[in-house]
Amino acid sequence: MLPRDPTSRPLRRRAAAWCAAALLSAGLASAQIAPLEDLAAFPSATLTISDGKKLRHTFTVWLADTPQRQAQGLMFVRSLPADRGMLFVHREPRTISMWMKNTYIPLDMVFIGADGRIQQIVEQTTPHSLDLIRSEAPARAVLEIAGGEARKLGLHAGQLVKHPALGTG
Repeated sequence: MLPRDPTSRPLRRRAAAWCAAALLSAGLASAQIAPLEDLAAFPSATLTISDGKKLRHTFTVWLADTPQRQAQGLMFVRSLPADRGMLFVHREPRTISMWMKNTYIPLDMVFIGADGRIQQIVEQTTPHSLDLIRSEAPARAVLEIAGGEARKLGLHAGQLVKHPALGTG
């Protein structure tokens, strides 16, 4: 039996790590191109944003209620009517990070606190960007609407968002 070369063990470890990384990235790539679900299959309900009784805006929103639906979001959507959106709700408030990969249209992201009130709005996100869009504070949900709608409607922090999935509507 020949003696082992002491330098071969670190090389084998690096090769094994490289192979594992390649397999992992291949698995992630295939997960990202899984079949998309038709938005018509997502649960849909009315969401309202109000400022007391004097101001009220109504949207029909799809609910991204599973991890798969949250991962899909509005990817590949080519247009979004002014009164439509998608709502992402989490069980507990947390810092939420999103990106615009495979999203073809600019969106306004409305971060909603545990109290059901708007806490932050990120306007006109950049299509196809891999930059992370983060909540400044722990949030319970994010409402995505067509880019420019938040400004057009005068949406701002403190307004109440009502939707059954938030427990506010």
